[in-house]
Amino acid sequence: MNREQARAKAEALVARMTVDEAASQLKFDAPAIERLGVPAYNWWNEALHGVARAGVATSYPQAIGIAAGFDPDLTRRLGDISATEGRAKYNAASAHGDRDIYKGLTFWSPNVNIFRDPRWGRGHETYGEDPFLTAQLGAAYVKGLQGDGEVMKAAACAKHFAVHSGPEALRHEFDARASKKDMAETYLPAFHALVDAGVEAVMGAYNRTNGEPCCGSPALQKILREDWRFEGHFVSDCWAVRDFHEHHKVTACPEESVTLALKNGCDVNCGCTYQFVMSAYAKGMISEADIRRSAVRLFTCRYMLGILGEGSDFDSIPCDVVECPEHLAAAKKASEQACVLLKNDGMLPLENIKTLGVIGPNANSRAALVGNYHGTSSRYVTVLEGLQDALEGKARVLYAEGSHLFKDRIEHLSQPHDGIAEALAVAERSDAVVLVVGLDETLEGEEGDTGNAAASGDKLDLLLPEGQRVLMDAVLKAGKPTAIVLMAGSAIDLGEAGEKANAVLLTWYPGARGGSTVADILLGRISPSGKLPVTFYHNDQLERMPAFTDYSMQGRTYRYFAEEPLYPFGYGLTYCDCHVSARREGNRIEAEVVNEGPMDTDEVVQVYVQNEGSAHAPRNPRLCAFARVHIPAGGFASATFEIPDERLCVIDDEGSSVMEGTPVFYVGFGQPDPRTEALTGKKAVKV
Repeated sequence: MNREQARAKAEALVARMTVDEAASQLKFDAPAIERLGVPAYNWWNEALHGVARAGVATSYPQAIGIAAGFDPDLTRRLGDISATEGRAKYNAASAHGDRDIYKGLTFWSPNVNIFRDPRWGRGHETYGEDPFLTAQLGAAYVKGLQGDGEVMKAAACAKHFAVHSGPEALRHEFDARASKKDMAETYLPAFHALVDAGVEAVMGAYNRTNGEPCCGSPALQKILREDWRFEGHFVSDCWAVRDFHEHHKVTACPEESVTLALKNGCDVNCGCTYQFVMSAYAKGMISEADIRRSAVRLFTCRYMLGILGEGSDFDSIPCDVVECPEHLAAAKKASEQACVLLKNDGMLPLENIKTLGVIGPNANSRAALVGNYHGTSSRYVTVLEGLQDALEGKARVLYAEGSHLFKDRIEHLSQPHDGIAEALAVAERSDAVVLVVGLDETLEGEEGDTGNAAASGDKLDLLLPEGQRVLMDAVLKAGKPTAIVLMAGSAIDLGEAGEKANAVLLTWYPGARGGSTVADILLGRISPSGKLPVTFYHNDQLERMPAFTDYSMQGRTYRYFAEEPLYPFGYGLTYCDCHVSARREGNRIEAEVVNEGPMDTDEVVQVYVQNEGSAHAPRNPRLCAFARVHIPAGGFASATFEIPDERLCVIDDEGSSVMEGTPVFYVGFGQPDPRTEALTGKKAVKV
């Protein structure tokens, strides 16, 4: 049913409730109202890259890896798979009376915050640093999750609104200050795009934005509900309302926090503070209308999902769909598109190998496959296992862990760097070495992650832990052809190891079975085609960037960075020699890509625009269109872009969108910058 019909039903149902019953429904773990036939419902569920925390589900690459695919169509397909499997699991759980957390149909995904600073531990949950790319992929995932039928397949949630990207240690008390220009140009566009795409829910951030706590902000609610006409429901981040009085100190007690949140549009509280709703009501701080307004919004969502009343065709989706061959194939495709080839002197793809050495703490790590907010897979394929499977009967695969992920020794009673000797023995006996290093969710993630407690999940620098640096240095000195496989969710500076290695393949967190994809790429069964959705900086450049707590965009991300990066946004190599040509007529650009390489490959054609003569345009050309194309060996592919005028506007200091300067377009496989040209040997075409 449409929103108007669902709202009418919700209003009628809520009108039959007592005030106390209506108030009880504003908690994330809403209890049943048996006399009205309302079952219990838990609003908290996750589907960042596949259904999470609810048992077995198809596992995709982490969101940052999906972003590296630059493929909205596949992203929408992944959203649909999440909804299908979520429905199957909801049906099975409900049939057994299980209405626990992570069993509902309201998925608190996607995360469309801008990955503005490479130190942020949760950046790998996002679609990167560019507002346009984030908006395109986020909207696609929302449409996939929610579907386009009469009944909403699942409910998506745009989070965390707004201006939220660390530091994790300060998130409960921090005030993120952003100018009108940065708000309109960087921090809000993706949320606006998701509202336009029909997203059902928006989650508020922990922090304050320009002085107001995000889960009780009049200014943000005005933007959301008045300016953008958002009609869905608003949820707090978990225990964020409690932060009002405990950390932000903008209120004095729970009742005041409830009042600030509820009167400013926070309909459902993830946390425990809304247990004080009736106390605030009894004290006259909130009205019955305040309570019923939010309850109506929440029941409107439940009716739109078809889980109250008549039901829907989705009720018959069986558990058989979970990890079905079609879903696993889509996840495999996503992992293929995610991997970014950062360097290759010709070593890759591996050929004529009789003995391959696989070394490193992430080589046989399941944790490095999945990132955070992950589900459970019925099977995991690590990089080591993927290579072993692919080379069975063809070559010998030797393995050494080499180092702990972040400690200075593998075994507690050993001397430091106790894995080096074994790693060298493997390298010396191998024709080539695959050195698998990086991070996992314990080193970059949310506040409280166990392996990085000192930084609350954020990174202090862009280097790998010392034990891994010692391992890389030792193995590279062995002198064997060496490819580094980097498994991480953010910018890493490999230092001298990156310079000395013959090849560097970035896999992000490629999904539970991602090791098979990595093997396919290393062995040349498929060509890598991912592109960086974030800038990779040199570690020493952090010293010259704005402070982590500074939310100004000047000097950060590819649009405003003034130095030469390690690897630029939009960059990524393939195994093929492709060339692009383009012509333009007005805002219409036609591009053709020719593949002179020996194998089929995908490429991502990227269009950047710079408003020459504008005083308000970003420092560097910005992404305004892109398309993933498949080009057969010796063949060609074409892409046509119709670029709307609004993408060519710039944002002035008052946050207004204005047409200013002369738009100049560049078409290529990356940015029109000297570093991309030097790394690829190709210059973007100016049209």
